[in-house]
Amino acid sequence: MAAFESLDGGKLEVSIGKGLIAGLAPVLLVLMFVPVLCAQNAAVAPSPATDTNSRLARLEQQAAAAKSSADNAWMLTSSALVLMMTGPGLALFYGGLVRKKNVLGTMMQSFALMAVITVLWGLFSYSLSFGSGNSLIGGLHNIFLKGVGAAPDADYAPTIPAQTFMIYQLMFAIITPALIAGAFAERMKFSAMLVFTVLWSIIVYDPMAHMVWGKGGLLNASVGGRFPTLDFAGGTVVHVTSGVSALVCALYLGKRVGFPKEQMPPHSVVLSFIGACMLWVGWFGFNAGSALAAGSLATSAFVATHFAAAAAALGWAGAEWIRNGKPSVLGGISGAVAGLVAITPASGFVKPMPALAIGLIAGVFCYWMVAKVKARFGYDDSLDAFGVHGAGGTLGALLTGVFAVSAVNPIFKDAQGNVLASGLLEGNLYQLLNQLVGVGIAWGLGIVGTLAILKLVDVTIGVRIPEEEEVQGLDLSQHGEEGYYWEASA
Repeated sequence: MAAFESLDGGKLEVSIGKGLIAGLAPVLLVLMFVPVLCAQNAAVAPSPATDTNSRLARLEQQAAAAKSSADNAWMLTSSALVLMMTGPGLALFYGGLVRKKNVLGTMMQSFALMAVITVLWGLFSYSLSFGSGNSLIGGLHNIFLKGVGAAPDADYAPTIPAQTFMIYQLMFAIITPALIAGAFAERMKFSAMLVFTVLWSIIVYDPMAHMVWGKGGLLNASVGGRFPTLDFAGGTVVHVTSGVSALVCALYLGKRVGFPKEQMPPHSVVLSFIGACMLWVGWFGFNAGSALAAGSLATSAFVATHFAAAAAALGWAGAEWIRNGKPSVLGGISGAVAGLVAITPASGFVKPMPALAIGLIAGVFCYWMVAKVKARFGYDDSLDAFGVHGAGGTLGALLTGVFAVSAVNPIFKDAQGNVLASGLLEGNLYQLLNQLVGVGIAWGLGIVGTLAILKLVDVTIGVRIPEEEEVQGLDLSQHGEEGYYWEASA
């Protein structure tokens, strides 16, 4: 108290004032910056509308990513299913139909093409089939798979990587020339088979694939080709070209030694049965996979494929039962394959009941081609490649023009985006004519191209094995091994 009282009054007031200023300075400073901070926060803080839009954008990105992942998973699975159709499916189916001395040689033809066509596809065939070019053939912009990576190609499949689309289409390129082997089975040199199929893939398959499915193709229905041909999964590209080429091969090479006087039954219908069942399952990747997405169109193609195969199996077996008094196992599985062939071009354009009709018609028609027409003309189509694939593919392509409906796949639209009729029964009278043009081009390319290639191979290395090697069998004469070793019992 004594110290306090001794202070001068003026000094006390000054001291109190300084203390108040020092104490209030931080408060005043904060008050000065509050409006500034509020203004800044108002500028950066999102409004409720902005926040909602950003959330919706993120959700759309996530949904697109999920769809892309689902589509990609389905397409990779479909690629594996289609490869399974060649090996082991076709290898077992054809292998069981030949005599046991030719089983390995026949199966090796399918296996070899899995390797050879893959290399060709990566080097330049993919570019010739699906690269930008003219109306007849693609260019060389994608040789060595240049530009074919993780980014989608919007012209073909906007939700999957271009590389996925490429590998899926490769599986079609593999099985197509392998189908031809059914006609020259048991009598063509392995070396000649390799050269023939390499040239055939370049001269026949690549142009046909480009015309029907490629950018700017003459027959491409999805991008306004000059003659829009409906071919969802390869009726003309795969089956007509291979089947017609098979007939040319059978006629050019001539009959097998002993045919038709000697009986040449299949050595193992069991192997063929297993192979046919694998083909049926793998065909879901072949047809439903051609939707190029895991959506309702894939479902529609899946259902149509299954219904047609079932109806065709019954049609062939029933016709055989009526004619011969018994339905054979070989007839049943051949009928199923015929139905699968016929529904291939139509699978993405028809409803289930028309698919049943296509399958039933194909089963009876292909049986007639094999049992009557082949016998009438006497050509040696060893495993009925033409009777099933050439005839069945032609029939299916034409029936596609009849039964296709826009409700399944609205592929045709006018300039305003209005959906147009697809098939004849829906009112599109010209589609059957377009289908005829597509089939005619496939026939012409198959005949002319195959004849030219066979002649070239024949004059250089020869196409047919010598008679003594044919009698010995392909397994030993071409590969030096046997499919079966029967050890003597002790």
